[in-house]
Amino acid sequence: MAFVFTPPAPPSVAVAGSDDRLPVRRIFCVGRNYAAHAREMGKDPDRDPPFFFTKPADAVVDSGETVAYPPETENFHYEAELVAVIGTAGRNIAEKDSLSHVWGYAVGNDLTRRDLQLKAREQGRPWDWGKAFDRSAVIGPVYPVEKTGHPDKGAITLTVNGKTKQDADLSELIWSVPEIISILSHSIELRPGDLIMTGTPAGVGPLLEGDLCRVEIAGLGAIETPIGPRV
Repeated sequence: MAFVFTPPAPPSVAVAGSDDRLPVRRIFCVGRNYAAHAREMGKDPDRDPPFFFTKPADAVVDSGETVAYPPETENFHYEAELVAVIGTAGRNIAEKDSLSHVWGYAVGNDLTRRDLQLKAREQGRPWDWGKAFDRSAVIGPVYPVEKTGHPDKGAITLTVNGKTKQDADLSELIWSVPEIISILSHSIELRPGDLIMTGTPAGVGPLLEGDLCRVEIAGLGAIETPIGPRV
């Protein structure tokens, strides 16, 4: 068998302390998973069942790479997030077993065309144009669980040009990582290379051309993203 087009190289992210790369299969994102962020987005933060959206695997961007200001938006936002990386496949995973499926953790930035997302939400349409665009998932080096354990508390912060914009604690997640993994696995089989962006704290806001966005999570280091000219 031959392919009619040359297949692209598989999307991948860095591994902390290694020259190896981790292949990315899918990217799942949890919406409004910090109470204060739910309120700032005009929603009730009660523990309703979590909802998910996705980004394409090839939206991943390494820390330090420049991301051009994307087209068709006038309100380009940052969102600091903890990323859980699946290393062992499973479906219908019990919450008590969820963490055994995690290979490691990383710092993420869920870049968002907020105006397009809000317009879609108002019209009852999917969020893809606001969330799933090119180079919209900045993912830092993945730290294996044996080096970090399973972070369930610790500071998560974001700065733009050195000014703090988001400052929260992982313990403030409405739905914990084990709960998220279990819930997802009852709808979709999780497999190695699936990335789960677990939600962002309050304080989301705009990025402009020339900005430098930095996200840091205790124990997982920091990532930086320069914002380039509009494409």
